[in-house]
Amino acid sequence: MSITVEEPLAAGSLDIVGDVHGELEALRALLQHLGYDADGQHRDGRHLVFVGDLCDRGPDSPGVIELVQALIAGGSAQCVLGNHELSVLRGARKSGNGWFFAENHDHAKGRFPDCRGTSAAQREEFPVFLASLPLTLSRDDLRVVHAAWHQESLLALAADASRQPLTDIYREYHRRAGQWLEDSGLSDSLAKEHEQWGTAMADEQAPVPLLRATGQMSAYFQMNNPIRVLTSGVERLAGKPFYATGKWRMVDRVAWWHDYRDEVPVIFGHYWRWSDHAVPPGHSRGEPDLFKGRAAGAWLGPRANAFCVDFSVGVRYRERPLAPGARHMGRLAAVRWPERELVFDDGERLALIAD
Repeated sequence: MSITVEEPLAAGSLDIVGDVHGELEALRALLQHLGYDADGQHRDGRHLVFVGDLCDRGPDSPGVIELVQALIAGGSAQCVLGNHELSVLRGARKSGNGWFFAENHDHAKGRFPDCRGTSAAQREEFPVFLASLPLTLSRDDLRVVHAAWHQESLLALAADASRQPLTDIYREYHRRAGQWLEDSGLSDSLAKEHEQWGTAMADEQAPVPLLRATGQMSAYFQMNNPIRVLTSGVERLAGKPFYATGKWRMVDRVAWWHDYRDEVPVIFGHYWRWSDHAVPPGHSRGEPDLFKGRAAGAWLGPRANAFCVDFSVGVRYRERPLAPGARHMGRLAAVRWPERELVFDDGERLALIAD
């Protein structure tokens, strides 16, 4: 199936849902608060839009994918591809996506024991569905992307795509980056860093310094693959290393929306925003909070027309054992458009503000 870089966004009123991460119960609750029936129909003819990252970490990734697939087939929803779907398409085994594979690498390591797995049929069907998802959605008054609206990446894909499958295009950019690495002279420095620090990279207590060659390589592979930029954002060499999601990181996520000056508003996910900045230890993934000091309903960027709708529901797998039955800090949310209202899975509503 050939890549779809941009697909027209549905006309009319929209409900744009943040990263779901396998939290089927939260998704069903949110849809009910938004006014959708069990078949995904809305009495006012509204349309659902998902910003991607339907899967991983939560208890029922297959259930979420099946529901969204049915909503799309029924004509009441659209969805863009997120980095977690991309990993499934690539067959890349990551922490939290063992649910997809016949041999569940998470269960083998004692992780995510309560996550529902897939049948053989689903392992055939899901990649076909995920490969059909566009990277972006847009219309005159709104844009939707999973991680970053990045014009250079969109132009590169428009020039290079030519009806090839998304995974083939991804691998070609990866191959080109590998050739750059071979020609760059970084290989010796990388080997030295790996020899000295490779076994310590997963140890949060290890005094790992900034590994400059490792960071330069990571940033280059990220920024020279437009599919990665759109689905996992803009990155650059970190000022200092930080520990997140199980290993030491040498690149920083960049708040690209500070430079977003287009007139058309854009809604995205990916970045683990919090509705309450008093996040207890153990909840955050470890990386810097790019929204620190900003209200939950605040628009972002110089024109106040960029909005992140990922409110960290993906952390609930950590919350459940830490505080059983307590109110969740990680929440699922949707932006109602054109009302510019934020709705959470517990029914709370906030007006979006310029802040």
